[in-house]
Amino acid sequence: MYRLSCIQLDLRFISSTINTIIKVLALTRFDRNGASSRMRTIQYQPLLRNLGIDLTIQSFIDKDGLASRYLSGRYSIRKLASRILTRVKTVVMDRPAYDLVWIEKEVIPWLPYLAEKAILCGASYVLDYDDATFHNYDLHPRTWIRGLYGRKLDTLMANATLVVAGNSYLADRARNASAGWVEIVPTVVDYAHYANRNRQSIRSNSPGGAFRRKTIVWIGTPYTVKYLLDLKEDFQRLSTRIAFTLRVIGGGRVEMPGVDIECLEWKESNEVERLSECDIGIMPLRNTPWEKGKCGYKLIQYMACSLPVVASAIGVNLEIVRHGENGLLVGDEDSWVEQLERLLRDDDLRREMGHLGQKSVEEKYSLERMSRRLANLLTAAASGNHKKV
Repeated sequence: MYRLSCIQLDLRFISSTINTIIKVLALTRFDRNGASSRMRTIQYQPLLRNLGIDLTIQSFIDKDGLASRYLSGRYSIRKLASRILTRVKTVVMDRPAYDLVWIEKEVIPWLPYLAEKAILCGASYVLDYDDATFHNYDLHPRTWIRGLYGRKLDTLMANATLVVAGNSYLADRARNASAGWVEIVPTVVDYAHYANRNRQSIRSNSPGGAFRRKTIVWIGTPYTVKYLLDLKEDFQRLSTRIAFTLRVIGGGRVEMPGVDIECLEWKESNEVERLSECDIGIMPLRNTPWEKGKCGYKLIQYMACSLPVVASAIGVNLEIVRHGENGLLVGDEDSWVEQLERLLRDDDLRREMGHLGQKSVEEKYSLERMSRRLANLLTAAASGNHKKV
């Protein structure tokens, strides 16, 4: 069904995207250092240009601002005020030069809806969600915040030309908000970039070969490392049963007494190599509404590197991972220790699951495939022809 849909979209719109340049202003939350902005918008820029979409990107939080957030837990008020003024100026002054505005989540976080409406001033816009950002507002512990902001994103969705959601949970929220046009576009990776390396060779040819200590990897941020720390006791128990190394990429300093941990700084330039050196990728989550909005990006990264995965049976993980085939799922009654030990001890199972996982990414989560669909959606949104898509 997905391939047929792509073919239909291409037949109807590919000629227009080749001959007509659609100018789109993309308002992202972060620059390349923020995974959501990098994967949902920025990585598409060169491919969209080849498909007739001229994408201008204006990020809200820069590298230094994001680093400050991870280090201190907050953004610099002075720098934030400067970024707000820059964004307002960009949207108000430059927007008339564009056919469409593509917004990651919202124009400015914590700005009331009426202020965002005034800034957009009747613009045709597309909203993109890869997180349940609306729960920052409607599930906030303070009553006045729920009252003032609880329906902000729902109202933005209802007035959007198109809402692009990373999974069905987010899409259902948009539909319930009376959004007129909602499409699911999963988070994807540049599969060719991952597949051009022989991952299995990297692991097999490392010191010790098949007899070396196996490595379990988690990649994320200092903000999401809390999910990994939830498994502290599981890793400690696992370490008494079998030797392994836990590689933590991007989570900062992590300590678990009795567990061999390797903490690495995240760098875009070598993240694929650092992941490919490992044997198992994990994605633990908590079972709350917020986690149901996540789009499984780290799972797709692991699988693109042909790593077998172990993930919490929550949200989109249930769609990405076919339990027992391309990975393993851990439910409330299941044991992380047993699932991880099973994979650590079985070389053949790891290879088979890793192979099937990589195939899943090639078929469903490839940047090249998804860029054509996204180009058609943006073109249709800009032209007002979405009923034909």
